[in-house]
Amino acid sequence: MFRYIALALGALKLASAATVLTGQYTCDTAGDYTLCNDQWGIANGVGSQTSTLISASGNTISWSTNYTWANNENDVKTYANVLSNTAKGVQIAKITSFPTAWTWTYETESSALRADVSYDMWTGTAETGTAASSSSSYEIMIWLSGKGGIQPVGSLKTSGISLAGHTWNLWSGTTETWTTLSFVSASGDITNFNTDLTPFFQYLVDNEGVSSSQYIQAIQTGTEAFTGTANLVTSSFSVSLA
Repeated sequence: MFRYIALALGALKLASAATVLTGQYTCDTAGDYTLCNDQWGIANGVGSQTSTLISASGNTISWSTNYTWANNENDVKTYANVLSNTAKGVQIAKITSFPTAWTWTYETESSALRADVSYDMWTGTAETGTAASSSSSYEIMIWLSGKGGIQPVGSLKTSGISLAGHTWNLWSGTTETWTTLSFVSASGDITNFNTDLTPFFQYLVDNEGVSSSQYIQAIQTGTEAFTGTANLVTSSFSVSLA
């Protein structure tokens, strides 16, 4: 009997142990999300990164990303992120609910850190599509933080936009075959973000010519690291779409 209890406790321990991702494109699926240690731009720098899946239960996940990067300070090295496996496939015009909550902090950060903390959301004309692919019409980012003077793709389009209880500056530019629209916090870091994302998309429909027939194809959240050292910890994140 004790042997079976010991085996059961061991299995429980393994199930609850944190998963550490070290490979360039290593991913792990848990709950409604897939965590990826996406190091797509490391050819432009020198350093290392790991991402740790701390816990996941249904629609809530926590993780951390620890990195050190140097050289080419204006080039993104990585975008460690979680991808929602459920919040997708709805047209903008038909969104009835789009709640999200994200609580995060830098446990450590170097004085010259250049990085953002951001949502990276993708839309297209088809109901399904892969992020950053030929099916993408728009990349819509929400920067909750931008360290070291970094800037989004393109140029500043509109300043002082009030949405979700915060003020944003909107940047617009072209990346490969899609248009990138980035809402950047104008008031510093937003480390506890709890809102409905619908107004961001409605603003783009009303003011930037984005068609309301576009489908939400993918929602990612994470950090783009340029240069510096940091340990970014998300204690809780969730997003849903209906």
